[in-house]
Amino acid sequence: MTDGPWLVVGLGNPGPQYARNRHNVGQMVLDELARRTGATFGARASGLLSRRPQAAVAEARLGVLPGGAPGPRVVLAKPTTYMNVSGGPVAALAKYYGVEPERVVMVHDELDIPFADVRLKRGGGEGGHNGLRDTTKALGTKEYVRVRVGIGRPPGRQDPADFVLKDFSTTEAKDLPWLLDHAADAVEAVVLEGLENAQQRYHTKA
Repeated sequence: MTDGPWLVVGLGNPGPQYARNRHNVGQMVLDELARRTGATFGARASGLLSRRPQAAVAEARLGVLPGGAPGPRVVLAKPTTYMNVSGGPVAALAKYYGVEPERVVMVHDELDIPFADVRLKRGGGEGGHNGLRDTTKALGTKEYVRVRVGIGRPPGRQDPADFVLKDFSTTEAKDLPWLLDHAADAVEAVVLEGLENAQQRYHTKA
């Protein structure tokens, strides 16, 4: 494993009207990671994108290594663009910090996973997720890590596009803090232990 940083990105839409939507659960997970590390999101880091910042960025050490040393360097990022044009900010951050795609971790909502489950993978399709599709296009590869946070399918005949842009239900909201904590743990496991070890831990129902 190299000494370079990891780039951990939480997908979502900008603005308070979207902040608690299902589609923004990736950014909620990033807020939990920032809380754990004591990091604060800023409009830019070290002059990055100084003219037109397109991401809120925080730099930190994530977790603790065996022996008690601080964990790897991470760049936590929440794009301030809309979901379907997330790729530009991700690619710009990766270039600025010198992060290879295999050390990019995208945290996002996933319709095809039951609510409160978390799944991890590298590469593969985007499953109709526009944020991932644009990221793949901008990075020029699918070979980045995805932390897929389950939000479940919409009930009845509700349009999935409407479903993801709604806040979590009252019942779901009770379990949301646990889900955010669980997903943040999964991100830590990827960074500290590697993807395969993390998959072994998180691919069983909690």
